[in-house]
Amino acid sequence: MPSRKRGHLFVGYSRLASDSGFARSCAFYLTPWLCVKESGRGMLRASWMSLVVLTVICGGMRSHVVTGGVVSKRMQRLPRVTVWAWERREDLSAVDSANTAVAALDRTIYVEGSVEGADVVRSVSQKNALLLPASAGLVRIAVVRVEMRPGIAMTESSANTVAASAAEAARVHGVAALQVDFDATKSQRDWYRMMLERLRTKMPAEMPLSITALASWCSYDRWMSELPVDEAVPMMFRMEPDRAPVAGSEREMEIREPLCMGSIGVSTREPWPQWISGRRVYLFPDGGWRRDDVVQTIGDVR
Repeated sequence: MPSRKRGHLFVGYSRLASDSGFARSCAFYLTPWLCVKESGRGMLRASWMSLVVLTVICGGMRSHVVTGGVVSKRMQRLPRVTVWAWERREDLSAVDSANTAVAALDRTIYVEGSVEGADVVRSVSQKNALLLPASAGLVRIAVVRVEMRPGIAMTESSANTVAASAAEAARVHGVAALQVDFDATKSQRDWYRMMLERLRTKMPAEMPLSITALASWCSYDRWMSELPVDEAVPMMFRMEPDRAPVAGSEREMEIREPLCMGSIGVSTREPWPQWISGRRVYLFPDGGWRRDDVVQTIGDVR
């Protein structure tokens, strides 16, 4: 496995979804606001003052969202480290269930439009079995992926149908939290908000609701205010390696959204930012956990 160096300036990638549904892979430069880049007491005092101000401001926005790297009360019940398992058959039996959670794809929901006035929504369950630790204490997070055909009419009815299907995953025995993965375009955001609001009402009140987030959502393209979720996980790695990166400015990609400040999604084969410390960490295996040593990767986080 390649080594990962943590630096003050992190180079990563994100999918930036346009209104047409085309996902572009974009390189970005992220300057952690917790990082002191220069020596000297003045810089140190300024950094801590910024932290205090940011914590106060964010704390006044919502009582249950992350502020300055502190997760919501519902998320605090979960381990700090989570390994993702998507469409591959994975052997995660070596995971220590005492300090690591598993977020596994439960289903993919396809929103395909309508036929003769009726919404067409398909739910496809994940077929590949996982080998999990033989422990009753394993924390399992069900992941629901949403795919929407570009250009279709987005209806309240389809939002209700998707929310109902996603809620089924939350009610599976042994599931401790639910995570939704949807790269909503600008025209799909109102529908996504409506769906999440419906979903939250169908879930157990004490169960955490997480979503994945494009890096741009957490920085300059802020639209997630007041979403009924406990965290938004910024995906700090390149999602489509075959697409050419496009440089972004350092200031543009600073994390500004409070929902994104308590967690981070990183991959096994790309550099990790220094400010990974103190946040909930989701680990994505670039080559699958058969190739990327899950125990070693978890150890690297700690």
